[in-house]
Amino acid sequence: YEIICINDGSKDNTGAILDELIAVYPKLRVVHQARNQGKAVGLNTAALVARGEFLLCIDGDAVLDRDVISWMLPHFIEGHRVGAVTGNPRIRTRSTLLGRLQVGEFSSIIGLIKRTQRIYGRVFTVSGVVAMFRKRALLQIGFWSPDMLTEDIDISWKLQTNHWDVRFEPHALCWILMPETLRGLWKQRLRWAMGGVQVIRKYFHVLRTWRLRRMVMVYLEYAISVFWAYAMALVLLIWTIGLFVEMPLRWQITIVPGWHGVLIGTTCLLQILVSMLLDRRYDHRIFRHYFWMIWYPLAYWMLNMCTTVWAVPRVLLRKRGKRAIWTSPDRGLRDPAKQIVGNENHSKQSKNPTETGAEP
Repeated sequence: YEIICINDGSKDNTGAILDELIAVYPKLRVVHQARNQGKAVGLNTAALVARGEFLLCIDGDAVLDRDVISWMLPHFIEGHRVGAVTGNPRIRTRSTLLGRLQVGEFSSIIGLIKRTQRIYGRVFTVSGVVAMFRKRALLQIGFWSPDMLTEDIDISWKLQTNHWDVRFEPHALCWILMPETLRGLWKQRLRWAMGGVQVIRKYFHVLRTWRLRRMVMVYLEYAISVFWAYAMALVLLIWTIGLFVEMPLRWQITIVPGWHGVLIGTTCLLQILVSMLLDRRYDHRIFRHYFWMIWYPLAYWMLNMCTTVWAVPRVLLRKRGKRAIWTSPDRGLRDPAKQIVGNENHSKQSKNPTETGAEP
């Protein structure tokens, strides 16, 4: 095996640290890019210089759990049309309410939904923070697209629309740092929303292509969520106007949830409960955060609504082919570098990465 690190035009001492590590780890190879060219270009660079057939791609602030490769590789050996296997990212930053809510969110939107999507044989996206690819498949489809804001969603669709299979391996754990400030979370989720809108615009042809019919359900799933966001925004707009202007009776709206609203919220909490039950075998302390999930429908549904409504016009006005470059949002309230150092210093005391400083 070999380890390839891409220094994507960093302005701190990342490059110097990587150069020092080369002398310590003979299997480490480092590629320095003069300026930030976006994650897709970095991944393409790494894939082109890699000697192996199977590429495990992770972010720089991610920590792989044990035996990740052992869980992922059998999928490629058993299925010659398997182009990618996505892992199971787990949240390490849990020191705030936003961080704790993301614990349940990731179990639900990644763990449970990916399991469900695999029933009809397709997934919306691999997890960009931890995914393994077959290099031959990447060569066929032309690698990652530099103009896509969410390269992980796009590569998933490029593979599947070219009849490569994408699988989910829940045992392949990767402990990640996520934003714990509203500003950082907004930046991240806006990019996710814009990337999703880019994908449904780019792959609209799946709706009229019979050989891609298995992608239709995944496409409609996201398209309906965009429609929901605008419908919800319209309801809130009418309600706000009604506070200042007398509206006709049929236009009078209340945002106090009725029985149907309570039913939807309860369904959401049950979904998170089921996902946590499935994931507790990997994250034994996950249920200590279920108490906070009561805030998830309000906080994150509102956030997703706002980011989606704002994302659509930005994507439509965005110049096609423009390279996707961004700066990462905060990765928790504490210094991620110190967290990783803390994780290394305490690795002998704990086997669970959530106990190494990311927990309060």
